[in-house]
Amino acid sequence: MTARTEGTAPAPRGQAGVTGDSRRGGLPAVISVALGSFVLVLSELLPVGALTDIGADLDVSTGVTGLLVVTPGLAAAVAAPVLTLTAGRLDRRTVLWTLAALTAVANLLCAVSQNLATMLAGRVLLGAALGGFWAVGAAVAPRLVPPESAHRAASLVTAGISVGTVASLPLAALAGGSTGWRTAFWAASLVALGALAAQLRYLPPLPAGPVIGRRALAAVLRSPAARGGLLTTALVFLGHFAAYTYVGPYLERQADFGGPAIAAVLLAYGVAGIGGNFLAGLTLARSVRGTVGGAAAALAAAVALLPVCAGSPVLVSVLVVVWGAAFGMVPLSLQTAMAKAVPEAPESSLAVFVTAVQLSLATGSLLGGLVVDGYGVPAGPVLGAALAALAVTVPLLSARRSRTRQQESVV
Repeated sequence: MTARTEGTAPAPRGQAGVTGDSRRGGLPAVISVALGSFVLVLSELLPVGALTDIGADLDVSTGVTGLLVVTPGLAAAVAAPVLTLTAGRLDRRTVLWTLAALTAVANLLCAVSQNLATMLAGRVLLGAALGGFWAVGAAVAPRLVPPESAHRAASLVTAGISVGTVASLPLAALAGGSTGWRTAFWAASLVALGALAAQLRYLPPLPAGPVIGRRALAAVLRSPAARGGLLTTALVFLGHFAAYTYVGPYLERQADFGGPAIAAVLLAYGVAGIGGNFLAGLTLARSVRGTVGGAAAALAAAVALLPVCAGSPVLVSVLVVVWGAAFGMVPLSLQTAMAKAVPEAPESSLAVFVTAVQLSLATGSLLGGLVVDGYGVPAGPVLGAALAALAVTVPLLSARRSRTRQQESVV
């Protein structure tokens, strides 16, 4: 099997042809994978909406309880390359089934935990599922549909990020105010089991490509295009999370929003993120580099204007919505750019990509906290905008280098 057969393996005898839904799985299979991405992000962010309640129940401080948010990201950063190496020639359908089951177990462990250590163990398991899904599972979406629908299939799977982000905080808050925070984790566990059932029913066989070794992962770092993509990824995620982690305090203290207004604005942010994700699915077909640069530029501009417009609730609301739409375009566009940079090893590139995302997420939140503590809440958006603006320059420099190489080859 050649390197390119990862996404285009010939159908076994007796199955449908290249464009047949019975071989590819079609829309039901894509939706089952999208449900897996949704429950993973939902599970990752659930503690954000219930940190105080969880800390009180487990008798630890809110700051210590924050480890429940950091732990999955760090675990995913390690799990992505490790699982890419160990998955070997396993059918990717089997990998997805395993990750969905692991997600269900992780949430179940959190739901029944009576101490922080047990709950952290559940969050480590969730991080392993996260890293495995984004490194291995997310790459299967284009294999489930005809080539002309590949971008739309990928955008549907990554839409789970936006939908999970939108649903996590309201679900955690609703559960905490009524039946208790554990209910949210029980619900997430049931959704994960639903994703597993759907994948068992609809996913066709998904043979693995060539076995990926350490050299394949190192080869990603030797690609100039991949290094540029990783640098852009790091800067965008550093900037986004330096600002977004503290958007609540900004809206409350600087923009003078009340609780209901903050909830409404963040809900609008999430909905705009869903729209941005599908917009990226359309624009990527025209220009990957333009989509990446445009999303980073829009994010930087919206975040930079927030401190300036703090006195206008309408402008602040508009900027947060633009921010949501811009960041909604980021995961799919950067993931596509990385896969395009190393087309012969898509899983290797995604494994390195996921590690960069998760490390940048944690580092961005940490940097934002240090800046906010030292210089006040408005400093968070300033730092975030500066880092995102730097990300814009990477695609521009890459385009300039490409033009230079083309001119030199002509000469």
